[in-house]
Amino acid sequence: MNTVLPQTYLIGLIGLLVIVAFVVGRQLLKVRGDEQALIRLEKAGAPSSKEASELYELASVQLRKRLYPQAIATLRKALKRLEGEPDEAKALIENALGFALAAQKDFKSAVSHYQSALKAKADYPVALNNLAFAQEQLEQNDQASKVYEQVLELDPQNSTAQKRLKRLKKTNQENSPEPANGKGF
Repeated sequence: MNTVLPQTYLIGLIGLLVIVAFVVGRQLLKVRGDEQALIRLEKAGAPSSKEASELYELASVQLRKRLYPQAIATLRKALKRLEGEPDEAKALIENALGFALAAQKDFKSAVSHYQSALKAKADYPVALNNLAFAQEQLEQNDQASKVYEQVLELDPQNSTAQKRLKRLKKTNQENSPEPANGKGF
């Protein structure tokens, strides 16, 4: 009976170590894959490519690696080479560029790129969520609320928009002034 507790402890510890090893190994494989993709794209000449799709692929890897300044430059090149591409491609690139700018805390520029993405594809929930978040950061809460509501019209199950809209409404209620009679009701 006295050996059950140490055995249970060891089994639990081994189980925990297996889970940690799995998570760390998975992350290492993901990072290694991004490194290899970056090397492959650079060797293939993607930075000087005339194809917007290759530039977008390179920028996607740069974004995953959090190389935001390089991703911004690559996405701007991709925008210049968009001729003949469908509107969805422009929307993807504009949204990614907005994301990279927002990651650099340039929310004003990010907003303009998200809006360009939405001009290319109006029913793009990711760009709408990103736009609303950037507007929140610029303290444009009323506009952000409207955009989150627009997301929920397109995708009623969008958890990001649900959470952020709920948070904005709560913040607006807390910041609303007390009634003039001072009674609070």
